Amino acid sequence: MCPQKIGIAMSGGVDSTVTALLLREQGYDVHGFFMCLPVAESEQQIRRVREIAATIDIDLELVDMRDQFSGKIIRYFIKQYTQGKTPNPCVICNKTIKFGVLLETMLSRGMDKGATGHYARINHEPAGGYHLLRGLDPKKDQSYFLCRLQQQQLANIVFPLGSWKKQDVYAKAESLGLTGFSGNESQDVCFLSTGLQEFLARQGVEEKIGEICSLDGRMLGHHSGISHYTIGQRRGLGLPDATPWYVVGLDPENNRVLVGKNDDLFTKRIIIHDLQWTDPELDLPRQCLVQLRSRHTPAGARLEQTGENNWLISCSEPQRAVTPGQFAVFYEEQRVVGSGVITGAETSRP
Repeated sequence: MCPQKIGIAMSGGVDSTVTALLLREQGYDVHGFFMCLPVAESEQQIRRVREIAATIDIDLELVDMRDQFSGKIIRYFIKQYTQGKTPNPCVICNKTIKFGVLLETMLSRGMDKGATGHYARINHEPAGGYHLLRGLDPKKDQSYFLCRLQQQQLANIVFPLGSWKKQDVYAKAESLGLTGFSGNESQDVCFLSTGLQEFLARQGVEEKIGEICSLDGRMLGHHSGISHYTIGQRRGLGLPDATPWYVVGLDPENNRVLVGKNDDLFTKRIIIHDLQWTDPELDLPRQCLVQLRSRHTPAGARLEQTGENNWLISCSEPQRAVTPGQFAVFYEEQRVVGSGVITGAETSRP
């Protein structure tokens, strides 16, 4: 019987390289795929990934995804900032590009499944579908960024590094004579080779001077564009006072940055929309853990529906700097059960 064919999303980094080697050791017929994206130094990346593929002796196909990436990811990124939100392009990219267009390309080329070097796990229960679990390395767990994957996607992908720790991945590469990976960790937003403001300016986003106001309506200063600010920010406000000011809200309709004190950043009640289930849909209201950022410590919470496309998260303890545009990801123990987009929060301060 012919070995199962698996397509591996290769980046030229240690994670995807070791993933490819592990799959081949397990007897799979491994083929490499590289996403050509509209990013800086793309030619250097292509040379690097071709060298790696030749070194480990696997076929490599370059997939031109520049148009799809620009239309789906960069356009989303810009739109969110102009609306006074803080986007998470990696979450959207994983669903629509990496495990959307790229996975479909792999399957159309005759692959049985696709694989990546993500630190997460997938468990299949015949009676209960596919479950996305945290990676066993808590410092590298990437399940938060995979929270929007659906059952059909989970059914067609594998994560060989889900039970590995990063130091063991490096050790595996070195044991096979592969070096030169140390210090080459990928950046959070792959297309931001320059600062955010410079990138937005190149994309035609015009910044407008506006007011910095306190929550009680006092005008305290001026800003040079709301995209320069995010919830919880302290630096760069230029507002001297007895205690520090923090950004607590952005008002794009009136082009205002709202500031308050540290206590104003805390909330127990968070509003979300666009709830999507990773597991089969669960009954609400429900107790679970909620993670509000990629490195946020999960908090105990109660999730309930309050409108046609609105849900309320009631946290057991106040959470700091809850940011509209980010994702609230729901866990039951190690398992991702769903996620929603943060709309806003109610301050805990009287």
